[in-house]
Amino acid sequence: MSMGAYDDEEHERREQKTRVDADFAEERSEYRGRVTYDSGESAEALLDQFKTIKGE
Repeated sequence: MSMGAYDDEEHERREQKTRVDADFAEERSEYRGRVTYDSGESAEALLDQFKTIKGE
């Protein structure tokens, strides 16, 4: 067999190796839990900071 040439078995092996299963895209994953974010500042403090940045 010369360089670059391969037989049917090699072709099948490579085809199996590169096959992609796209069925997972059909399913939606369900997230259970909660996400929280605490900046440590009150809404008033954040508004004051925004006004300072804005230049008021």
